[in-house]
Amino acid sequence: MQDFFNAIMCAFKEVLKSSTMKIAMVSGMGITLIWMILGYLFWNDLVLFTSSLLSALPFSMLQSDGAWMLSTFLWLQLVIVTFAIVFTVVGNMAIDKVNKKNYAIFSISIGLLSAVGWSVVWFLKGDYIYNQSLKLIALLPFETVEAGISYLIGFYLIYTLIIVSLIFVTSMFSTKVLSYVAKEYFPDTVMYDETKAKSMRLTLRDTAFFLVASILSFPLLFIPVLNFIILVGLWIWLMKDTLANDTAAFVFGENAKEELKEHKFALWGISFIGSLFNFIPLFNVFGPYFSELSMLFYLKEKRDAQK
Repeated sequence: MQDFFNAIMCAFKEVLKSSTMKIAMVSGMGITLIWMILGYLFWNDLVLFTSSLLSALPFSMLQSDGAWMLSTFLWLQLVIVTFAIVFTVVGNMAIDKVNKKNYAIFSISIGLLSAVGWSVVWFLKGDYIYNQSLKLIALLPFETVEAGISYLIGFYLIYTLIIVSLIFVTSMFSTKVLSYVAKEYFPDTVMYDETKAKSMRLTLRDTAFFLVASILSFPLLFIPVLNFIILVGLWIWLMKDTLANDTAAFVFGENAKEELKEHKFALWGISFIGSLFNFIPLFNVFGPYFSELSMLFYLKEKRDAQK
């Protein structure tokens, strides 16, 4: 367990370094921009597609799911607004008083505290917020509710594609990133990169499986609570299966498969923590890199323990 927490802390420190943050931000913003442009170009077709699916649902189910989505959207907006206000007011005061590294930690801490703070409010008052959202939607005609939820689902689909692309790109360049970090922390240790082609095949397979599973489970998105479990579960699975294969192949070479089975619970835990980044826009770009680096530090420690 101590190795697990040590790996998490080392990954946090590495992610907060300017070089790693630059890689995450450049790749993340590039991917986000691409999907935003595609979403803008094909937005009408996307909304038409989601509307056709919603038209088959009874109004009661549409109201219930709409209230849940509205509650979630409100939480997200409050997190973003709180972060912006606190960062603008407090960040400007702290910029001359802390060094570059601590300022990055300070910025991320504000975002995480905003998310945690409003999550506590939703945990305590979630039923009340949901009921009020349901009352509001009940006053609206079917066409208005259908159009509003179609837009929200459209944003959800684009955001999901951004997350999948982030994990895919992280996996594509995993050897380069892992080699860079390995040379800094343990330069005298031999690592493996001859299994890169095999890891890429697994990445393509996992990405395809995720997209198929997302399409098949789409009707379940209209069942509150279950939709959240399915969404987070797919995120965690994709991050764990893809990045764990890459990292284990880099650390253990041909023995990666056996090591993955032995340390699967820790890798699931790391993937769960990494997936939490996905709940906060902008911070989601760090999730895959954090997970991959955590796995590197954890698996490297386990390899050393075998000697």
